[in-house]
Amino acid sequence: MEAKLTLKLNENSISRAKEYVSSIGSSLSAVVQGFFDSLTSEKDAPGFVYGPIVSELSGLIHLEKDFDYKSNYASYLEQKYE
Repeated sequence: MEAKLTLKLNENSISRAKEYVSSIGSSLSAVVQGFFDSLTSEKDAPGFVYGPIVSELSGLIHLEKDFDYKSNYASYLEQKYE
């Protein structure tokens, strides 16, 4: 069942949002619904959908399954602050 929602936003935000949805070929309602769904859903729940930015970025970096994030980040920090 669909229902109507009225939001008050500044004109600049609305303008930028309209440009964004136009550039991705979507509607403002669909983006807002996806955002609300992502806020209130658990990622393992059936029907969970990541937001458009996460969906765009997912799969860009491929790491080994046993990649040690903590060790890698520690090495990065050591080099940065030498």
